[in-house]
Amino acid sequence: MGSSPVPGTIPPPERDLMQDPNRQLVDAQTLKGYRDILPEEMIFQNALIERVRRVLERYGFVPLDTPCVELLATLTGAGGEETDKDIIRFKSREGEDAGLRFDLTVPFARLLAQYPEQLRLPIRRYQLAPVFRNDKPGEGRYRQFRQFDFDAAGSESVAVDAEIVALMCDVFREAGVESGEFEVRVNNRKILTAIMSAAGIDDFETQKRVLRAIDKLLKIGEKNVRLELGPGRTDDSGDTIRGAGLPEESIGKILGLILTTAPTRAAVVDALAAGLPRTETAEQVIEEMRELDRCLSGMGIAEGDAVFYPSLARGLDYYTGPIFEAFLKEAPEIGAVFGGGRYDNLVDRFLEKKIPATGASFGLDRFTAAFKRLGKTSVSPTVTQVMVMSFPGVPAAHLLKVASLLRAEDIRTELYLGAPGAKLRDQLAAANFRHIPVAVIVGPDEYAANQVSVKDLRAGLSARAGIQDHEAFRKAGKAAQQTVGLGELLSTVKSLSS
Repeated sequence: MGSSPVPGTIPPPERDLMQDPNRQLVDAQTLKGYRDILPEEMIFQNALIERVRRVLERYGFVPLDTPCVELLATLTGAGGEETDKDIIRFKSREGEDAGLRFDLTVPFARLLAQYPEQLRLPIRRYQLAPVFRNDKPGEGRYRQFRQFDFDAAGSESVAVDAEIVALMCDVFREAGVESGEFEVRVNNRKILTAIMSAAGIDDFETQKRVLRAIDKLLKIGEKNVRLELGPGRTDDSGDTIRGAGLPEESIGKILGLILTTAPTRAAVVDALAAGLPRTETAEQVIEEMRELDRCLSGMGIAEGDAVFYPSLARGLDYYTGPIFEAFLKEAPEIGAVFGGGRYDNLVDRFLEKKIPATGASFGLDRFTAAFKRLGKTSVSPTVTQVMVMSFPGVPAAHLLKVASLLRAEDIRTELYLGAPGAKLRDQLAAANFRHIPVAVIVGPDEYAANQVSVKDLRAGLSARAGIQDHEAFRKAGKAAQQTVGLGELLSTVKSLSS
C-alpha cells in the first residue's frame, strides 16, 4: 500500500507518458474546409474589424450577438433548397433538431420577432461571428468562416438601401481600397421579375431556372447562359445541365435587357424603362431605381463605385427588392467580397406581421484572401511594441518591474522568457523576426545603476543594411542604442514609438 501524498502537494504521475511504448502520436491537422488563423493574419483581420466597426457606428449601427446553434426549424427554408443542403445538422442533448447557422441574417430575423420590446423599430445592428456551411471548399471559401453582417430593419425607404451601398463603399475606403479599385453592383429583384414578364415567362419553376442561369453569368459567360436558358448544355466535368427550354425570342429578350450597360446609373434605368413593358411592377421598380440613384448621388457615391447591373441575381429565395454585390477589380477570381439586399418577407416566418429589412455582409476570410491577392495585408506579425531582455544575473522580479512601468503607460510590452540563459543576440533575433520595434536591455551593470539600455531595432536594421565589415556593422548597431535611468525609460521609449 503506497503512502499518501503530503497535503497541499500534487502527487507525481504514476508513469511518464513520453516513455509509454503504446503511445501513439495524433496527426496535427484540421478537418477539410476548416483552417487555423495564425498571428500575422489575425492581426490584419483585427485591424480591419476595427476599421469596419468605426464605419458601421458612424452610420448608427449597434452590436449584438446570437448563438452559433439554432433550432433547425429556424434555419431550414430561410435560404432555399441549396442552402438547406449545406446546413450542418445534429441533435441537441435534449433531442431537439438543431443546426449550425449558415448566415447571420436569419438569426437577426428571429431576434426581431423574439424581442419586440428590446429591439424597437427601426433598428440598425451589426454582428461579427462564425458561420458554417457544409459546401465544397475552395480559395477564400471555407466550411467555417467569420462573417461581418449589418442590417437595418423597420423601414421600406429606398434611402436605407442607398445607405447600405454607401456603407460598403466607405468600408472599402477605410480598409485602404481606393475608388476605382472596387465596384459595388446593384440591381433590384423586381427588375428581374419585370424582365421575365417581358419575355412571357409566368411559370414559377421556369422563372427559378431562368434566374439561376442568369446568376451564373459571370462564372460561365453569355454563351453558356444562353444554352441553359434554351436546350441545356454539358459542363466541363461532363455533367448534363438541363435547360429552361425557352424559345430563342424569349432568350434574346432576356439577354438584351440583363446585359444593358450605360455610362451612368440613370442611363441604365432609362434603357431598362425603354425596353420593359409599361406594367405596374415595371413602373414601380423603375421609380425605385431612379430614387436609389438620386440618393447615391446625394451622398457623393461615384458612378464607378456603385454601378447598376441588371444581370445581378442573388439570394433569389428571400431578397425582395434591391440586391448588392461588391468586387475588388484586381481580384475577380475571388468573387464577390460583399453581398446583400432587401428582404422584406424574411421576418414573417416568425410573426404575423411584415417587418421590412435590408442589409449586407462580407466573409472576413474571403475579404482577407482578396487583400492578400492585392498585396494589401502587409502588417507586423506582432502587436508588441517593446521587448524587455536581459543578460544572466538580473533578477526576474526586476525585469517584471521594468515591463510593468511600460505597461502602466499602455505600451504593449513583452518580457523575453525563452530558453533559460539565452544569449542577447538570440533575444534580439527573436525581436527582429517578429518586427518588434524597441528592445529594453538590462544587464548586471544597468541593474546595479538602476538603468536600462534602450535599442531602436528598426533604426539599427536600417543603419546596418548593406554593411559588410564586421566592426562597422557592430558600431552601426550600437549607434541605435542608448543607456538611460529608469526615470527616463518612458519618455525614451515613447520618443522611439512615435
